[in-house]
Amino acid sequence: MTRLRVGIDCRYVRIGRHDGISRFTAGIVGHLPDRHDWVLLVHDERQLESLPDGLPWEAIPAPTDAGEPLVARHVNRLGLDAVFSPMQTMGSRGRRYALVLTLHDLIYYRNRTPPREFSWPIRLGWRAFHLAWWPQRLLLDGADGVVTVSETTAALIAEHRLTRRPVTVALNATEPATPRDPEGPRERSLVYMGSYMPYKNVETLAAALPLLGPDWVLHCMSRVSDADRARLERLAPAGALVFHDGASDEEYLTVLRSATALVTASFDEGFGIPLVEAMGVGTPVAVSDVPVFREIGGDAAEYFDPRSPSAVAAAVRRLELRWDEAAAASLERAARFRWRDSAEHVVAAVERAVADRAAHRR
Repeated sequence: MTRLRVGIDCRYVRIGRHDGISRFTAGIVGHLPDRHDWVLLVHDERQLESLPDGLPWEAIPAPTDAGEPLVARHVNRLGLDAVFSPMQTMGSRGRRYALVLTLHDLIYYRNRTPPREFSWPIRLGWRAFHLAWWPQRLLLDGADGVVTVSETTAALIAEHRLTRRPVTVALNATEPATPRDPEGPRERSLVYMGSYMPYKNVETLAAALPLLGPDWVLHCMSRVSDADRARLERLAPAGALVFHDGASDEEYLTVLRSATALVTASFDEGFGIPLVEAMGVGTPVAVSDVPVFREIGGDAAEYFDPRSPSAVAAAVRRLELRWDEAAAASLERAARFRWRDSAEHVVAAVERAVADRAAHRR
């Protein structure tokens, strides 16, 4: 294929600290092959601080702008052959370039509470959007190709017939981190990284602690409200919950490298980056038995019924019995989730979209 000029929609990159979509964008951008010319599309120049240096960029309106359905009017002026967006909501009407959109998961069709950081008009629209399948179909079929981040979501897209466009899996991933010393200390501690939304079911983790014994602790790494902290502390023995209230990456990895396991009791998930992060440093995981966690953890993980604190405790005890083998298997499993591979899959989807669009015109 001839060299292409491709825009990467970086308007979802957070200023200051990545969230999931932001980290996915930065991971892909940081590992793009050099066979094409890449242009970063931002709406705030400060977004470039969280992206790799050296790539050209252009400013276009924010994705929350009222004119987003017609954003192609701005993008058309840039002379791009294609655009890749890490979200599915980029406007496609009137475009003169190939377009590949990303649908990360379908979790908000089952758990419709929108992220708390959104303004109330966006939260209201978010809920309305997820009441039916047809808005999603309309968005995805407006593109030439679709990327998703797991085989689990790809299967759900097919099951619900969400698009007629080709679907490419580009796995969510992490940057490699230094593994823990296999001969180093292993504390009777568990790690939870994630929010405290109802479907995350952190209560079951807290209720499992007294079943494990008096010397076990659960490190909760994310920012926590006073109400959530109080609610969880009522379920666990005094001192058994350690709230880091927004740990740095370094603090998070330090805690992971001495813990027995990372745990999560989610009733549902779109992916599970904390699983990959833990396995990547050689810390095994004990997680709820949901399909996407099975895809990530394979035989390296232990699984439990998320409705049962005793099942959580039993899974941790099973992990203790085979800890050395599980730690080695976790490292091997985590090697499947690398940004370089994911970026190649994204680029392949873009190249296919350009070829399909050209063939359709002919």
